Amino acid sequence: MQSGPRRIVTPFRPIPLEVPEGIKPNEFFNSTENLNDLEHNNGLLSNPENLLLYRKALGHSNEFDASIIYNTSKCILNPLGRPVRRTQVPEGVKHVWNRMNQVIINYMLERYPDPEQHLILAGEASLDATWPLTSPGVPSIRMLHNHFMVFDKTTLRDAELADLNDPNLTDGGQHSLFEKYMHDVYREFICEALDLSVLKPVSDEVARLDLTGYPQGLPSWEIPGGGATLENIRFWHEYDEVLKGFLDFYRTFFSQVSTRNAPMPPDLYFPDAVERVLMFNNDFLTTAKKVRDRCITDPAYANAVRWQPAFKQLIYRNDQGKLIVTISQNSIGNAITELLGVAVKRVPDAEAYERAEPELIERLLEVRRRLIEADLGEGIETRYWPAR
Repeated sequence: MQSGPRRIVTPFRPIPLEVPEGIKPNEFFNSTENLNDLEHNNGLLSNPENLLLYRKALGHSNEFDASIIYNTSKCILNPLGRPVRRTQVPEGVKHVWNRMNQVIINYMLERYPDPEQHLILAGEASLDATWPLTSPGVPSIRMLHNHFMVFDKTTLRDAELADLNDPNLTDGGQHSLFEKYMHDVYREFICEALDLSVLKPVSDEVARLDLTGYPQGLPSWEIPGGGATLENIRFWHEYDEVLKGFLDFYRTFFSQVSTRNAPMPPDLYFPDAVERVLMFNNDFLTTAKKVRDRCITDPAYANAVRWQPAFKQLIYRNDQGKLIVTISQNSIGNAITELLGVAVKRVPDAEAYERAEPELIERLLEVRRRLIEADLGEGIETRYWPAR
């Protein structure tokens, strides 16, 4: 079978939301009113930490698809002031969030034990306020949320191949600026900065899915022990360290793009590694110059630059059944699934969605039951399911 990114079609039931006159859809999606609708029509569970588990009404997969959002819509009214990545979340909230992740991922591993049959992934994508609210590709909800998805591999095998030139298929081998021009210094920095005792680096071949050929060229780590290791708080500390290393690299690089010979950014997590590895590296600084020069002469290119850290960080299961952590630069408009070579076209088709809905809800309610049992929240009643 030919290896390559797959393009699948996922039906959804159209959402009967009316956007008020004079406001654009992605502005409305950041409002408290929209979050009220999300909670009351699709909410599964909430807790005092403002973490909301909900069904993805516009989902990527009708096999299993849910998210947890840090719902700060009522306590931080400024959409640009809300936490948009894990490093901005209070420690108490993050502790509960990590436990919720552990419960949900282990449910997926238990429910879908065969890596030949199902692709499992969980992770976050950056929602940083890097463009005006009205720009194309801006995330629809500017609050940190993560994703839990399962794809049937038979569906993926039968799907048509995606366009290899699709800019949304961000991966290290083709589209990532870091990997294409600064592969060696990027790897050197990550290795120098991070002090990891749980996560183990793996080769591109181990990380890559045979079916799609993705991800390509990205730094990746195995989680030894699989799902059991997710109960080790040290793992979650190291998961955050991977993100912090990425953020330091990103911020340092784009500060050099913005201003020639800029000083190191303030508040770095790993200032010693930044100074030793990045600030005197010719590949790093030469690439910054190339991007800077193009920004000066190409307004469309400059407008597409995400000046603040933009990333996708994933936990997924590889072909051998090992759990892998990886992180990638994010691009405009791409979905978290595309890091693994899965491009999803979502189409309105209420009848097709409703055929899959009963089993999907059954799985989501089982996850909710386990979270309630672990004292991680209380159930939400909607017209589709009771509170318990």
